[in-house]
Amino acid sequence: MEIEKEHIYITPAELENLSDAPFSGDEENGGSEERKTEINGNWIPATSITEAKINAKAKRRLRKNSSRDSGRGDSVSDNGETLKVGAVPTSPKGKLLDRRSRSGKGRGLPKKGGAGGKGVWGTPGQVYDVEEVDIKDPNYDDDQENCVYETVVLPLDERAFEKTLTPIIQEYFEHGDTNEVSEMLKDLNLGEMKYSVPVLAVSLALEGKASHREMTSKLISDLCGTVVSKTDVEKSFDRLLKELPELVLDSPRAPQLVGQFIARAVGDGILSSTYIDGYKGTVDCIQARAALDRATVLLSMTKGGKRIDNVWGSGGGQQSVKHLVKEIDMLLKEYLLSGDVLEAERCLQELEVPHFHHELVYEAVVMVLESVGEKTFKMMLDLLKSLWRSSVITMDQMKRGYERVYCEIPDINLDVPHSYSVLERFVEECFRAGIISKPLRDLCPSRGRKRFVSEGDGGRLKLESY
Repeated sequence: MEIEKEHIYITPAELENLSDAPFSGDEENGGSEERKTEINGNWIPATSITEAKINAKAKRRLRKNSSRDSGRGDSVSDNGETLKVGAVPTSPKGKLLDRRSRSGKGRGLPKKGGAGGKGVWGTPGQVYDVEEVDIKDPNYDDDQENCVYETVVLPLDERAFEKTLTPIIQEYFEHGDTNEVSEMLKDLNLGEMKYSVPVLAVSLALEGKASHREMTSKLISDLCGTVVSKTDVEKSFDRLLKELPELVLDSPRAPQLVGQFIARAVGDGILSSTYIDGYKGTVDCIQARAALDRATVLLSMTKGGKRIDNVWGSGGGQQSVKHLVKEIDMLLKEYLLSGDVLEAERCLQELEVPHFHHELVYEAVVMVLESVGEKTFKMMLDLLKSLWRSSVITMDQMKRGYERVYCEIPDINLDVPHSYSVLERFVEECFRAGIISKPLRDLCPSRGRKRFVSEGDGGRLKLESY
């Protein structure tokens, strides 16, 4: 029985699984007798299988070339035709990654000239104009054109006020620039807390040095008229007088210091001259009465020629050398009269010149050399011992003071005989008390002893030193 010829179409997956082996001689020459092949129980002509193999092989080559650079080598199209170099790639992947124009025009540069795209504003140097409001925009509002937007700073409450202004005032004590403080306060919305600015500044100055109190007086004077008014200044001193019982707990000298602040404010013209008169007979607080009495005394002294702007004295670095020498000389003379070591130590610290303490050491030793008797010797020794133990005078300042005496002892000896022997004795006592070190003691100069034999001494050496 003869089998009928049937043409059966198979899927591409089945075609890909077909063998790629080379054809036999009968297949290439195409014999006269048509051959059949059985696939899945079906018989297909050999010519159909040959065409399917050729198409499958061409597709494999196309997929292989499309994975490479689309511009390199030749590629095969879907129809099996070979494309030349430079032809537009037909691979979907190549079309996706290609940034050249698909219209076939231009020089092959990237689209948009490099502008646009993700994370790009536009071409370099492009200036955008002000965007005009579109009236037809559904979100358009007529009131938006007349709106004025401003930054609103909320007023400070009492807790935030102290937390914000305390670092500003403490920093002012370091740089001393009132203009910077004024600019910083203008940026804050103080509201009804303006009068608290002088109160906080004075409270911090009470715990500081004399130079800090002088800087505080200048700050209040400069802020008056720009940040605070004269009414705010009067209100601030009223509050300080009410809070004096609490301020005394931290600063025992608060009544006297507040009185000096009031007198200085009156002298600067930021407080009315009748401010103190308004409190006469109406003050029950002892501390407030003491502050007003102190201010009254200082203001009455201005009539005698005393300047009220020097109520705090000059700051350490602002004082001249002649003034400092005079102050230290008066300090030592008052100490010799009173014998109060603690008062002398306090006065020295109020000068605020730790770099000039060697002057006190120098003057103390010179007074010992010029004195007669043991009183000055012992008192100066006790003073230097106390200042050394309390670390008011450092080792460096003590050394510089003694070295100055060592250098000038020849000139001192011209006016004060036997100064060499007194200096040696004082230096030895200071070394025993632990005030100076052994190397500094060994540097103490000593006058050479001249021993000679006269004709009438019988060969005996004289022990007297000259």
